Amino acid sequence: MDGVINLFKPRGMTSHDAVKILRKILKTKKIGHIGTLDPNASGVLPLCIGKATRIVEYLQDLDKEYIAELTLGLRTDTQDTEGRVIATSDKEVDESLIYTIMEKYVGNLSQIPPMYSALKYKGKKLYELAREGKTVDRQPRNIKIYEQKIIAIQDCKSILFYVKCSRGTYIRTLCDDIGMDLGTYGYMSYLIRTGVGNFKINDSYSIEYIEKISKDNINRIIIPMDKALVHLDEFHVEDRFYGKLISGNIIKVKPDHMDKINENLRIYCKNRFIGVGKLVTKDSNIYLKMDKVFVI
Repeated sequence: MDGVINLFKPRGMTSHDAVKILRKILKTKKIGHIGTLDPNASGVLPLCIGKATRIVEYLQDLDKEYIAELTLGLRTDTQDTEGRVIATSDKEVDESLIYTIMEKYVGNLSQIPPMYSALKYKGKKLYELAREGKTVDRQPRNIKIYEQKIIAIQDCKSILFYVKCSRGTYIRTLCDDIGMDLGTYGYMSYLIRTGVGNFKINDSYSIEYIEKISKDNINRIIIPMDKALVHLDEFHVEDRFYGKLISGNIIKVKPDHMDKINENLRIYCKNRFIGVGKLVTKDSNIYLKMDKVFVI
């Protein structure tokens, strides 16, 4: 059982809880997840199973898509519904201002990570420090919002919006920042992840469904490793190099692949996916070097 399952994580459980449940259902310990979802969020949580745990690193940087609700007038210490209210505002916000401010949050941005996060400071997780009542300086991080669209505004008090963003973007911090920019406060009152790269919510499966088909039809929903890595370009190699490649040796390739130097590539040989590799240069020549081999 080697591949990826596109899980729909429900609200009320951690990503780690979801992995524990699937380990029991699928009777395997080798499961890893892509992109942590907070307990109060639901949505797409791709799970890598068996040998596919070795491709997690190639999936972590995939873009994420969300639908979120920003509620105005309150600020919480966690920037979502889980925390305590630390500030309130009765200021009324004009709908036209909402559109104007929201338009600013597209493109390359700088974001300060929240205290309630798993990032570490001097070896300790930030949320552990936050629970002790401590606040430390956090360095701003570069993020990118590729697309953002307002879906609905209710009484100028709550904003439902879609966002497509880079890895490392905190949507609750985005909500907090927008609230401040509007001259009031805001917190994330709802979040659902609708996509992780090519893993979309319409193609995801509930825990209950996975358990139901786990004995007889589980392979039907397992995505093969190379299909899960479809965002990486394909690179096909002549059959005669098969032995060298799966043994970890480098091979010389034609000089017409300069555009793919140092990119992760899906490597195929003998009409099968054999792993992930990179093209590297040495002495003005181009070589293929395997990074991960998935055949014996």
